[in-house]
Amino acid sequence: MHLVPTNEEVIALLRESGALREGHFEYPNGMHATEYLQVALAFRYFQHAKLLSVGLSRRLRADPEIRAMIKQLSIVCPNNTAGLPIAYGVCEALRAHQVYWAEKDNDSAPLRFRQYLEPAPGEKVLLVDDVMRSGRRFTELRALLESKGAQVVGLAVAVYQPRPTVATFGKLPLFYLAELDAVYYKDSASCELCRKGVPVEKVWT
Repeated sequence: MHLVPTNEEVIALLRESGALREGHFEYPNGMHATEYLQVALAFRYFQHAKLLSVGLSRRLRADPEIRAMIKQLSIVCPNNTAGLPIAYGVCEALRAHQVYWAEKDNDSAPLRFRQYLEPAPGEKVLLVDDVMRSGRRFTELRALLESKGAQVVGLAVAVYQPRPTVATFGKLPLFYLAELDAVYYKDSASCELCRKGVPVEKVWT
């Protein structure tokens, strides 16, 4: 295993832990895909969690601009099953300033910070999550932070698995350990696997 794991090594780790599966999957939004990825399943194992967190921190540290601001850098993530563990892991490995998160009261509510978890004006922030597909969570989180006067300096994920409609973030750098190119279909009517009669497995979340 390399100091910064390669794309192939990360994919092998995800397969070994059951976090990455191939088949025919239907997501809650109706989209169909040829792969299912749940990075949180890899984080069940300490050695995998450490390897992904430390590997991502090394990729970040290799960037001179990020490296220069580490002591003042805040790591912020959405409050989800795998986002929090990797955010804490990256913060610890980088020895960054602090880590905190934003959450929702329910699926339709806006993101908010808990009491006493407000960013300071001008605070330099790195957004961290386990995976980016649509970029929706990062888009919401960036808007919330910037509305409070924070300065978002980059985005980092363990896995980049872009959907056809993935959000863009301008000149903000995106750091990741592995990229996956799943085939997505917007619904069952357009799904080639459905037309071939391949059994579908519904994804809960």
